[in-house]
Amino acid sequence: MDARPDTLLQHLGEEDRILGAVVPPIFQTSLFVFDDPHSMWDTMQHHPGGPPFHYSRLGNPTNHIAEQKIASLEKAGACKLFASGMAAISAAIVSVCRAGSHVVMVDTAYGPSRQVMQNLLARFGVTHTLVDGRTVESVLEAIRPETSLIYLESPSSLIFRLQDLAAIAAAAKERGIATVCDNTYCGAILQNPCELGVDMVVHSGTKYLNGHSDVVAGVLCTSADRMDAIVRNELALLGGALPPFPAWLLMRGLRTLRLRLAQHAATADTLAAWLHEHPKARQVHHVSLPDYPQRDLYLRQMRGSGGLFSFEPTFATRDEVYRF
Repeated sequence: MDARPDTLLQHLGEEDRILGAVVPPIFQTSLFVFDDPHSMWDTMQHHPGGPPFHYSRLGNPTNHIAEQKIASLEKAGACKLFASGMAAISAAIVSVCRAGSHVVMVDTAYGPSRQVMQNLLARFGVTHTLVDGRTVESVLEAIRPETSLIYLESPSSLIFRLQDLAAIAAAAKERGIATVCDNTYCGAILQNPCELGVDMVVHSGTKYLNGHSDVVAGVLCTSADRMDAIVRNELALLGGALPPFPAWLLMRGLRTLRLRLAQHAATADTLAAWLHEHPKARQVHHVSLPDYPQRDLYLRQMRGSGGLFSFEPTFATRDEVYRF
């Protein structure tokens, strides 16, 4: 469907109005029945994630509707929902790593994402290098012959640094290295890394995509071929599937995603500008500010600012922070 984001979020995947229902039902089932064993075998061998569906750990009609919406927003060939953002992130990383692999990761990535490398994969012989990421050179200089993945997060956590996604993705492809970008900050609306050449995009669906603080979920978007392998291995064998009820809640949240993101950004822009002039704020980290250090890249790569920012106060004690 070639349509505006609002139309995609409202209608994509819902063409089959089951019993005339305006809202898709929750398919709260673990298994699916086939008319004959040949159809079942064909599905299990060639379409493990559906449709058609055979086991909800791999695919479910409720999940599939939400996945179609997100894949379309992200300009990706396929999408799968996971039980948490970390389940999606871990699946993406593990899908391209084996014993002896090396990963280049931005040093301001989400803390638990770094811990996957430091606390988990290090036990299985996977090494990693943390890099600044604000220049393409800082990423490329860390590449080794055994590098299998470059992990990006733009804007990154806490201080919201950007990476040049198109340039890094192009350089990685020349070297046969996979790329992942955590796009949670942009909510699939403000930036589309797949469109810039990144291989895999992950989200914490808990945040903007759901938007109601009542779901823990993760999202992984990539090409159809790569997703087929992830469904057969990381999703099927690690078992991080999202059940249909939280998938339905996530789908409900998607309907207001663009409106919510716009209001988040407008509020954050106002607060960041106010803090920028406040005598007790030494530095404010927000992409919307005119003196943001990577403003040219922001204007080229993103379609607007988000709702998150941080600032460094002039004071240092905890009591002063609480009073502020």
